[in-house]
Amino acid sequence: MSRSGGKIFTPTNQIRLTNIAVVRMKKGGKRFEIACYKNKVLSWRQKIEKDLDEVLQSETVFTNVSKGQVAKKEELLKCFGSDDQKKICVDILEKGELQVSDKERHANQEASVKEIASIVSDKCINPETQTPYTVTMIERAMKDLHFSLNPKTNNKKQALDVIKQLTEVMPIQRAQMKVRVTIPGKEAKKLKEKLVHLITIESETFDPDLTMVGLIEPGHFRTIEETVVGPTRGRATVQVLSLKDLTQQADMSLT
Repeated sequence: MSRSGGKIFTPTNQIRLTNIAVVRMKKGGKRFEIACYKNKVLSWRQKIEKDLDEVLQSETVFTNVSKGQVAKKEELLKCFGSDDQKKICVDILEKGELQVSDKERHANQEASVKEIASIVSDKCINPETQTPYTVTMIERAMKDLHFSLNPKTNNKKQALDVIKQLTEVMPIQRAQMKVRVTIPGKEAKKLKEKLVHLITIESETFDPDLTMVGLIEPGHFRTIEETVVGPTRGRATVQVLSLKDLTQQADMSLT
């Protein structure tokens, strides 16, 4: 940076960015970095986020993001055999090392473990009591298993693996509940819209009340009950008809 006539000039190869996540890669003896939006790098690597514009703050390769120092064309050609900034950004994004503080890394890991435990809680029951496990109980069991988080693997896939491991140490089954939901005619249309993402409807009648029979995840039972019973002042009902064991379908995706 230099001064001339009282004005401050910023070199053209410097860019200032804030609130960023930095991904770093060493190649050809040199350090290269890219600037990404926080919380988007892992989503990209887990194939959740597919829009590159949502991940990269800038399609620019840096030698030092914090100082805003942009990599020179000659350096890119020498180390990557190309000066295609976007292509190199994707390469660094997928293979580079995400720079985070120990505190932030620990917080991210805790959040992922809780999400995995929540998925398991929603998908499974204790076959001995025919009731779901709480998230806290699943987290405790994962700790006893010395569960090791893989930040490059989708949390839903890791949850499926956790279920398989838990079957060896505790009574647990993947299952769905078959329920009958009855809603008074006046509130039926509005409340059904709130349920369609929670229940796989097998049959439906409307005479004069709406009656739906379908499959739900065990962890969604209370949500469905709260959604229809409160607003109708107890006139709507949710009844468990049966439990459908899905344990044998171990390769079934967690959707």
